Amino acid sequence: MIVIHADHVRLRPFHDRDIDDLAAGYAEPNARTYTRDDAAHWITHGAPSAWAAGGAAYAIADPATDRLLGGVGVSRIVPERSQGEIGYWVAQWARRRGVATSAARALAAWAFDRGFSRLELLTDLANAPSQRVALATGFQREGVRRSGGQGLNGRYDLVVWARLAGDAPGPTRRLLPDLPGGALTDGAVTLRPVWPGDAAFLHALLSLPDVAGTSLPPIVPDREEVELRCARAEGWWLAGERADLVIADAATGTPVGTIGLYYEDPRTATAGIGYAMLPAWRGRGMPTRAVQLLSRWAVTQAGIGRLTAGTLPGNAASQRVLEKAGFRREGYLRGRLPGLSGTRVDDVIYGLLAADVARDQADRAMIP
Repeated sequence: MIVIHADHVRLRPFHDRDIDDLAAGYAEPNARTYTRDDAAHWITHGAPSAWAAGGAAYAIADPATDRLLGGVGVSRIVPERSQGEIGYWVAQWARRRGVATSAARALAAWAFDRGFSRLELLTDLANAPSQRVALATGFQREGVRRSGGQGLNGRYDLVVWARLAGDAPGPTRRLLPDLPGGALTDGAVTLRPVWPGDAAFLHALLSLPDVAGTSLPPIVPDREEVELRCARAEGWWLAGERADLVIADAATGTPVGTIGLYYEDPRTATAGIGYAMLPAWRGRGMPTRAVQLLSRWAVTQAGIGRLTAGTLPGNAASQRVLEKAGFRREGYLRGRLPGLSGTRVDDVIYGLLAADVARDQADRAMIP
């Protein structure tokens, strides 16, 4: 077993001196109790079994002090497919330092050098940090394995990632980048990503009759569904599927609405926008500001070429928001959307092109 030297970490065998750090590193909330006996058993039996099965079980260590930072390995070997599954964990005292990314990248290279053709990586759909590691390590998202994971709190969905021996080096390109500085603001309105703690606010907003009636599907969601949506919001963003944001008052940070961008067709760089506001904050120009902020980011940072939005024919207020934000009315689609009680409702379509945004920015720059 060779020692692997990587960026800011060293991969080496587990030693008896790792027992205390191994036990402490595995002590996670909502996880089963992991004792020193468990740690000792892993070092004497678990890790050697992984090697004997044709995989790997490395300790991630600090190259300067040799202290244990985590673990990384290859398991679930499928010899006839030259395939294995890579996994990693990082102790609390070593997180947010790129430890998992460096270790996973180094071990993937080690595995490919030894004849593996395909490596899989599985992450909880709600575990955004692990998904960021997968992207940074060059793994590509292939789909979701429904109820593929089992934890103390029940089953959960797993995102399936894979990297092939012939894939280009470097991180996987994202369709939707992070917001610069973590938020967008014009001084009056701030847009920030939806967080797990937003569940109560979002449930109250989405339960309003006029908001629920224009949602897809047009029903009031239950609280558990909204909590799951908030927990998975960052994962959907990383997948390039959608960007869910909270509209907040810039002065106080108070959540007042929500706005989302939905990547409809990456091949044509087309995305849709939808938004909703609490009644007490309507009529203050905040939705228009939010649409303008998100549209500019979508075009200039995410490379979106065309944005669409729809309104009910009688929703004059929402139509004014879109028109003020630079969208143009493009059509009227009969019965496009599901309505209440099995009905169908018409949809007025608005569109905004990247060229429209560029022209608006040029015009603003000319104003003295």
